[in-house]
Amino acid sequence: MPRFDVTIAGELNLDLILYGLPAEMPAERELLAEQMVLTLGSSSAIVAHNLACLGSRVGFQSRIGDDQLGQIALERLERIGVDISRVRRIPFPTQTGMTVILQRHRERNILTYPGSIAELTLADLDLEYLGDSRHLHLSSFYLQKGLRPEVGKLFRELKAAGLTISLDTNDDPDDLWQGGLQDLFAYVDVFLPNAREACKIVQTHDLERAVSRLAELIPLVVVKLGPDGAMAQRGKQRVVSPAVRVTAVDPVGAGDSFDAGFLHQFLEGADLATCLAAGNLAGALSTTAPGGTEAFRDSTHRERFFREHGAVRARTDPVFNP
Repeated sequence: MPRFDVTIAGELNLDLILYGLPAEMPAERELLAEQMVLTLGSSSAIVAHNLACLGSRVGFQSRIGDDQLGQIALERLERIGVDISRVRRIPFPTQTGMTVILQRHRERNILTYPGSIAELTLADLDLEYLGDSRHLHLSSFYLQKGLRPEVGKLFRELKAAGLTISLDTNDDPDDLWQGGLQDLFAYVDVFLPNAREACKIVQTHDLERAVSRLAELIPLVVVKLGPDGAMAQRGKQRVVSPAVRVTAVDPVGAGDSFDAGFLHQFLEGADLATCLAAGNLAGALSTTAPGGTEAFRDSTHRERFFREHGAVRARTDPVFNP
């Protein structure tokens, strides 16, 4: 029996989210925000945190600075039950990364200081620890510049150890979508892009064409569609699940929360409809509080939300073959 259900190797930082910003932001002016939240950030850590909240046994490896930001991030993970015993704390000049999110009504700016995010390499990881699991998840492929050239080796070794593997690239700040990504697909069991990312990776504006191409390369492709819910394609099987309708406070981390909900059910052996519904439910829950983990940290709020919204029905659609 493996020690963990899921192990995650990835970035760990905090998010500083500012709300109530002026419509225009001229230079050299002191501009005011109406509200701020400092919360656990980084896609990898949000997935780990929320998987643990849902009941998965989670092991987490990362490299952070030996500073207050890193300590706060570690405390948030440890408090919810994520094992952080293999996280490396590196003295100055290494600094824990930070993301500043300028949240407006219909759009946002995301500014990230990578810090230790870009410094993580395969040498920082304990492969025996990561392999004592049923499943490995990797997020933020393009932010992890130090690890990126060695992800293929990481995947090969853990695949050989019997783990299944999921991947969510998140955004590419350079907007190139290269870096050997497609070479990794041979090892990936579940790929979790959003619609924009799927199209960027395949270099098409046609989502159906993107999903069809990705499904030729990866056993299970799961695409997050925002307000339209999500779809999953396994070979010729297509399942579509609608979004859960809520009054959203903040979309930060909703996609990562979807990953947590989907993977939790996937590892329980649930069918695609159940996995998608769980992903949509977790993503919707995330939006009911600032940041990607605050709604999950409040166990009373979390359980009430699940009772009130329950499962969402999915449907099976014919597959479009362009």
